[in-house]
Amino acid sequence: MDIGIVGAGAMGSGIAQVASTAGHKVFLFDTRREALDLSESKLKKVLARLVEKEKISEDKATSIAGNIQYVESLETFGNCGLVIEAIIENLDVKKQVFKNLEGIVPSDCILASNTSSLSIASIAASVEKSERVIGIHFFNPAPLMPLVEIIPAVQSAEEIVLKARSIIDSWKKVTVLAKDTPGFIVNRVARPFYGEAIRIMEEGVADVPTIDWAMKEIGGFRMGPFELTDFIGHDVNFVVTETVFKEFFYDPRYKPSFSQKRLMEAGRLGRKSGHGFYDYTEGAINPEPVMDKELGRQIVDRVVAMLINEAADALFLNIATAKDLDLAMTKGVNYPKGLLQWANDWGIENVYNTLKDLYDTYCEDRYRPSPMLKRMMRNGETFSI
Repeated sequence: MDIGIVGAGAMGSGIAQVASTAGHKVFLFDTRREALDLSESKLKKVLARLVEKEKISEDKATSIAGNIQYVESLETFGNCGLVIEAIIENLDVKKQVFKNLEGIVPSDCILASNTSSLSIASIAASVEKSERVIGIHFFNPAPLMPLVEIIPAVQSAEEIVLKARSIIDSWKKVTVLAKDTPGFIVNRVARPFYGEAIRIMEEGVADVPTIDWAMKEIGGFRMGPFELTDFIGHDVNFVVTETVFKEFFYDPRYKPSFSQKRLMEAGRLGRKSGHGFYDYTEGAINPEPVMDKELGRQIVDRVVAMLINEAADALFLNIATAKDLDLAMTKGVNYPKGLLQWANDWGIENVYNTLKDLYDTYCEDRYRPSPMLKRMMRNGETFSI
């Protein structure tokens, strides 16, 4: 099967590499020749490193590179069985691309969007055969991150969902099925990891390095929330937060922070700009964390309780199965354990009481415990994963 990829940025290029490695002929499209040239150049360097580390053979590297054609016209997608769009997070632009594709690709070609937060139903509505449109959301970098979210629109045909998932499974990815709601699984459930950490900082409970230290050393996360937002880029992370907040009809649980907004407005986007929550300029000295274990435990409990609450609510609202929710967070964002399993280990009553204390203290809807946690606590239940 030929695969078409729209967009030669980091994500599109990564998906092209994954599809090519799986043996497909890939057409990577971009309107900018320089983007295509850069993508090709970067792939050659990546493959050379893999050969050097003996991860792949020279013949395999040659095959992967040879499977990809870098094209400036969508007309080359005429024989594709699957096209994945991976361009700017702008609904109108995406809709126009899908309209253009429909007149080019075969009638049985699956049209997929790699959007991280936009409505698949809205994208599907832009074409005549909306039943063949689906969300296929990879995580960056696509060749390394195992998780892919499969998101059917309300219009998606069941056979398209099964076929799309089968294709991505054959690429040796871990797929999870998510309902078409803002943020799907990962970008919805993960919001408190950033948002609550920033809130703790804004309140003066602890500073940036201390919160990061606590989440890593006590919580077991690979990166602290401030390190991670600096790595992602505040222009990206804040926009996703803003989008999820808006799409959830301004639910206070997803409210963005002024601290992050001001960083973005100041051009302090994180590592990419040399300054974010941390200073990355040469010779810069950043503050050291306060290694207070009692304070650290309070920070971790507060953030993790909020994360568990999101996961429980996603299950309560049938966004995904318990198994897929936990898989998504461990395979998509490298959490030390699935959040529902974490709730079982910590104790449902302990999680609920932590959230209830926060709610009673702040009287803010952002801290309202999920009805599922309340019911489970009363019935002495645990999550079945």
